[in-house]
Amino acid sequence: MNFIKMHGTGNDYVYVDCFTETVVNPSELAVSISHRHFGVGSDGLILIFPHAEADAEMVMYNADGSMSEMCGNGLRCVAKFVHDNYAKGKKNLRLMTGRGILNTEIITGSDGLAELITVNMGAPIFNGLAIPTTIDLPKVFEQHLDVAGRSFTFHAVSMGNPHCVIYVDDVEHFPISEIGPLIEHHPVFPARVNVEFVEIVSEKNLIQRTWERGAGETWACGTGASAVAVVSRLTGKTEKDIKIRLLGGELSLSYEDGGDVIMTGPAVEVFRGEWA
Repeated sequence: MNFIKMHGTGNDYVYVDCFTETVVNPSELAVSISHRHFGVGSDGLILIFPHAEADAEMVMYNADGSMSEMCGNGLRCVAKFVHDNYAKGKKNLRLMTGRGILNTEIITGSDGLAELITVNMGAPIFNGLAIPTTIDLPKVFEQHLDVAGRSFTFHAVSMGNPHCVIYVDDVEHFPISEIGPLIEHHPVFPARVNVEFVEIVSEKNLIQRTWERGAGETWACGTGASAVAVVSRLTGKTEKDIKIRLLGGELSLSYEDGGDVIMTGPAVEVFRGEWA
């Protein structure tokens, strides 16, 4: 089976072109191929399928084999692959995801290959039961969670997958590997949750670290950055247009109340190989 290794701001996945390849037991494959020592090494596995109503479809598995509805960094890489291999020169691609068809805009480099991708991430979902959480409120903001003897104020949003946003004073030294999994598996999040720990630098700049369900800490999270942009704007912490610095690079986000989240960031092909 042929594969492609790609990353978006360090959020790396193994991609399989299912226009030409057939994958058997993708959940098991995700676990083995994602292993950092015995496999290719990645945050998960993304399959790229043809789709009757879109330019392609993204189907995603986390490194632990569980399925995920959506990944903003992964979607940018899917857009790059489809553009560069099947739709070169096409400026706009429609891609099917777990939250429906999302629109992308391709920004090419001097070689004509996709370099930056702008994604309309869609509108955030605020209803507590729809995120899902066990909190039956129309908006799950300024809620409290106790873990490991500490109390955290959190805001929950879905961007097609669930997110828990927590603001901290010093994100670099925050014990994410200790607190992240406890919140991911907390009973208030019945489908588990991605956790964003965020430090506010200014009204236009933030720093984010993410603990992703099924993967652990990742170098970036596009849906997580989108959730942070939404929460930060609605709580008056930031302006409409912001930049978020992650371990793997920077993403540009734009959100206004009642609208869609617009995200722009790089997509990079690292190498191709054959999985025996």
